[in-house]
Amino acid sequence: MSDVKSSEKGVRCVALLSGGLDSTLAVKLMKDMGVEVKALAVKTPFCDFDCGKGCGFRVKEVADALGVELRTVHLGEEYIEMLKNPKYGYGSGMNPCIDCRAMMYRLAREYMEECDADFVVTGEVLDQRPMSQNMRALRIIERESSLEGKVLRPLSARHMKPTEAEMKGLIRRDMLLGIRGRSRRVQVELARKLGLDAPNAAGGCLLTDKQFARRVRDLLEHVPKPTLNDIELLKVGRHFRLGGAKLVVGRNKDENEMIQALMQDGDLMLEAKDVKGPKALLRSSNGKKPDMDDAGMVPLAASIVCRYSDADGPCMVIISDGINLKEIKSEPIADNMLESYRI
Repeated sequence: MSDVKSSEKGVRCVALLSGGLDSTLAVKLMKDMGVEVKALAVKTPFCDFDCGKGCGFRVKEVADALGVELRTVHLGEEYIEMLKNPKYGYGSGMNPCIDCRAMMYRLAREYMEECDADFVVTGEVLDQRPMSQNMRALRIIERESSLEGKVLRPLSARHMKPTEAEMKGLIRRDMLLGIRGRSRRVQVELARKLGLDAPNAAGGCLLTDKQFARRVRDLLEHVPKPTLNDIELLKVGRHFRLGGAKLVVGRNKDENEMIQALMQDGDLMLEAKDVKGPKALLRSSNGKKPDMDDAGMVPLAASIVCRYSDADGPCMVIISDGINLKEIKSEPIADNMLESYRI
């Protein structure tokens, strides 16, 4: 006998799927109740589930394993604009968790309306995350996304008021769970019981990392309209603020290649000559392009490149704007001075 009330189209939901443990369980519970699930994965510039360590890094594999259709939506410039001044502020870093979740909920509502689904499902667990998963925050997020009463959180539903889906008899409340708090012990045990290859928690938003948050804060303070390229550059290298410009210095071969790929018109690329060392990108933050002949900023950037090269003392540094080349002799910057420029 079916666990849900039958209808002409059957019961259908849109589930926000990150690929982590909680959202995987939420989708599995819906599937086991006979609900048709349309999964939605939302990718932000700071929570990249294609990178192997961000939110929902296994999302495609999880969707395939669960047998659900997956739609992926990419948030870009609109997310960066929200990040400048989130309505509900930041968490411990630069993480605008409530505003971020509200954006995701709005996308889920749009998809719900498009595919004629009955409600939205999330893997949220009450009180698991301090900023966005307390009762007050969950109510705010629903209100901001016009989804009041339409969000089912099957892992914590017994601690919450019945949703419209429950009151209409589309979902049996006695089959929902009452998990609460930060421990994931119950979820891990449930995953094993259900025969799931329990993934790790998705988590991983870069904006919660204090060092990365400093970089974001510096970018927003110096660049009125950051681009997605600016955001990608935040994710690699060592970062230094040189007045009206920023220097990003690679730490390994992969980062050197990434920095090279992110170079844009107006940037300068620096590299030590004849010795192993990093590539470094010098990018203006004030709209004025760095000049290879700048007698202050360019020699300073070169001294930082020399410091991170294998040179034992002074070295020649090559500066390029993508077309023209220049070489200057540089002394490695002293460590105490270096730290004064580090972001």
